[in-house]
Amino acid sequence: MSTLPVVAVVGRPNVGKSTLVNRIIGSRSAVVEELSGVTRDRREFDADWAGRDFILVDTGGWEVKPGGDLSTSIRHQAEGAVSAADAVVLVVDGTTEVTDDDTGVISILRSAGIPVIVAVNKIDNISQEWEIDRFWRLGLGEPNPVSAYHGRGVGDLLDQVLAVLPETPATDDAPEVPRVAIVGRPNTGKSTLLNRLAGEHRVIVSDRPGTTRDPIDVDVEIDGTEYRLVDTAGIRRKPQISEDADFYAVSRARQALKQADVAVLMVDATEGVTHQDQRIASEIIEAGTSLVVVLNKWDALDEEQRELTERSLPDRFNFVGWAPAIRMSALSGARVGRLGAALKAVIGTRNLRVGTGQLNREFREWTSSHPPPVRKGRRPKLHYAVQAGTAPPTFVIFVSGGELGEDYLRFLEGRLRSAHDFTGTPIHFVTRNRSER
Repeated sequence: MSTLPVVAVVGRPNVGKSTLVNRIIGSRSAVVEELSGVTRDRREFDADWAGRDFILVDTGGWEVKPGGDLSTSIRHQAEGAVSAADAVVLVVDGTTEVTDDDTGVISILRSAGIPVIVAVNKIDNISQEWEIDRFWRLGLGEPNPVSAYHGRGVGDLLDQVLAVLPETPATDDAPEVPRVAIVGRPNTGKSTLLNRLAGEHRVIVSDRPGTTRDPIDVDVEIDGTEYRLVDTAGIRRKPQISEDADFYAVSRARQALKQADVAVLMVDATEGVTHQDQRIASEIIEAGTSLVVVLNKWDALDEEQRELTERSLPDRFNFVGWAPAIRMSALSGARVGRLGAALKAVIGTRNLRVGTGQLNREFREWTSSHPPPVRKGRRPKLHYAVQAGTAPPTFVIFVSGGELGEDYLRFLEGRLRSAHDFTGTPIHFVTRNRSER
């Protein structure tokens, strides 16, 4: 687990918290839109300034009177971030008066008893700086004029943040923990599973589809092994994405998938495997990410429904039949304990390597008993094969006399999986034409 100091960025909705976070970390990692409530869960980022590393936490907007369960959950997430922080950056809007929501945030910060740095945002030029004197009345020390959008004053703000942070203890470089992305359609139970594994209400759970927008990283220990879990937005088809924030959330979910070692594909067992589930599974294969399928809400099915789902699974997920499938209920915790063994198994096979000599002996045996089909009057000939990489296992095949079809590559993949334990990991093939002499 990280020993770096933690800085939480808090404030009422739409004061520019995510814009400031993006400015500090140097990328558009936090979703930004000119609407309140876009940031919902608290999200952590690695940040550094003047040679010092720290964790930066982006939070949702804090409201005195939240409208509805979702706004209440956002407020609780922001308060949770404050309780775990070593310092807080309070962002206020320099172009408006102090609101009840601002004073509500301040009351929470005063009771927390941790250092607070005030960032007066949207001060785009020096002529506006004289207007920020009113923020001295907050009683939190000197207000710092910044423009998160333009970057103005952010360096001076960070200098003040570093001045109040505790020293970081020296530690040896720890090995990188496996990244596990929890993916799937909206409202399949992804956030519920992450909260169950984390042992706390770490991300917002709502019956409203699309609640999660930013990928949320949480370090957890499962069966004695550390993992970094990434809760992602529900992946939907483009015609179903109506807001810019939703579009960027889905884009970030796909990016998190590419960066993960393992994807846990959540399927709503009450609806069965849908066409969109199949599309997401195909994206996982293309990304080269290992796969564990979770049939969630299994306890909500009666015996007849379970039997129908079991019969449909090989047909609809036949192209990922190599992936472990777990039937569970993330809400009740039933069978969640089986996930640890599945994750350990697929991570182990992800880095499996087959020796070149053994690989070519096997390929000669398979191709002699089942040669490639004739295409356009010619039969392709396999000369040589080599495993070029792992994570995912990637094999280069040198061929002459035509191209190998997808059907024959699937045949070779089946033989490879029969001969070697590639449970849970996709196999990629690259063919190279070898000129005949």
